[in-house]
Amino acid sequence: MTETGFAARLTAMLAKSMPSALVAAFALAAPAHAAPASLLPVEAEAASPASPLAPLASDSVWTPRFEAAAAELVAALRSRDEARWGPMLGGQWLAAADRARVRGLLADPKGPFRHALFAQGFTHQRILGWSAPAALDAGERAAIEAGDEAEALVCWSAGGDGAWPATAREADNAPGRYACARIVFNMREEAPGWRAFIEQPGAGRS
Repeated sequence: MTETGFAARLTAMLAKSMPSALVAAFALAAPAHAAPASLLPVEAEAASPASPLAPLASDSVWTPRFEAAAAELVAALRSRDEARWGPMLGGQWLAAADRARVRGLLADPKGPFRHALFAQGFTHQRILGWSAPAALDAGERAAIEAGDEAEALVCWSAGGDGAWPATAREADNAPGRYACARIVFNMREEAPGWRAFIEQPGAGRS
């Protein structure tokens, strides 16, 4: 007996003991291996709005830490020496494909890193964090300030200290934009420190 015939026979048998609505729903499931259709409407998930960026507060305990990390990182990137910038971007955990991508960004004559870090003029720098929700009270803000982890974006430009990225999506290192890196501090580890990430063009975070 075929699967379709078996399903039809089983439907007829169940009709004697099941309400008609359930029988109809069962019949829609034939053949036996077909995936049942959802009876609930499916709505597309709305994209979450990008979180705005803001300069780090000058009196934050994290600001000098990020400034020091940014100075080390930009010096390593300017050297183009993978033995220097590789450990800052993850060391042994930095995939070969990501290493090649960073080398390509540093060598790309039309890319933002060549313009920002290797131009003859002065390189401007801005360290940006995610704006805290206005609903946070003083105690909650103090807890964040005293936390063991922090994350910020450092961006460079040789074209002047103008409008900087407004969201992380604009800090994706695409041609014509700023050169940016994400720095993450973790003070919980046995050896507290930081790691940098350089986003791929077109894959900026929100």
